[in-house]
Amino acid sequence: MMNKDGQDQRFQMTFHVEEGDVLLREFLHAKGISRRTLTATKYEGGHISVNGIERNVRHPLQIGDLVVVHFPPEQPSAGLRAEEGELAILYEDEAFIIVDKPAGQSTIPSRDHPTGTVANLVAGKFARERLPATVHVVTRLDRDTSGLLCIAKNRHIHHLLSEQMMASGFHREYNAVVEGWPELDRFVINQPLGRKEGSIIERVVRQDGQYARTDVEVLRRLQRNGQNFALVKLVLHTGRTHQIRVHMQWKGHPLSGDDLYGGSTEMIGRQALHCATLGFTNPLTGTYQLFNSDLPFDMQYMISQTL
Repeated sequence: MMNKDGQDQRFQMTFHVEEGDVLLREFLHAKGISRRTLTATKYEGGHISVNGIERNVRHPLQIGDLVVVHFPPEQPSAGLRAEEGELAILYEDEAFIIVDKPAGQSTIPSRDHPTGTVANLVAGKFARERLPATVHVVTRLDRDTSGLLCIAKNRHIHHLLSEQMMASGFHREYNAVVEGWPELDRFVINQPLGRKEGSIIERVVRQDGQYARTDVEVLRRLQRNGQNFALVKLVLHTGRTHQIRVHMQWKGHPLSGDDLYGGSTEMIGRQALHCATLGFTNPLTGTYQLFNSDLPFDMQYMISQTL
């Protein structure tokens, strides 16, 4: 698929061969490209070149060869409507986008919020730019949680970033305002999470649930009208649904504004939770990148009203 300037818009990855006497197939497997992806590349509109010449996966490589994988074009999801709208894009390259999402916007469509989501707007961006890609959400935020999320432009990049998360190579750091003063300034919550009986939304700590770990650090202890609050930093080692909200409720310190899990909405009308930092290795360059987002106004204002 070409853009208006005649350039190939298909996603591609380039590799330099540093060891000889290896087949192309084995070389690409070592680079994290699965057999399934290679098959799709061959039969669904992609190809592989070595030094500018198209080759099959049995081609022997030599030191100094330049391998380029041209991935097949992806079809936009039929169930995702492409829409125009404002996106706060913090970073973008050929592989992924970092979006700074406001509170009140869903990440993906749902029955209650079928339009206006980050995914809808990214699909619109892809359509406008004639990118043969669909939306691959790597990190997801609840509708009322603000901050950074990552969207891959290609299923292979999504696969590589998901593997980083599973291997604890993906750093996710949040800021929250919680009710009460935690006893310790630093602590770890290792408690499994599962669905609450009779609910399709709520989660609870339960011993037959999925492993979940949250590291907590108190940044500031606050007070207002005799009530204690704390600004905390939370680092996720797993990404369970409502993990931070449930872990802090279990600890006795629900998030301010989180009425689903026992927080008061007196000072803020949504859970006071913000994804402040994402860090991971860029699959294209191999370099570690760190992205940061400042606290949104409503959380800053809330903190300013405390002592």
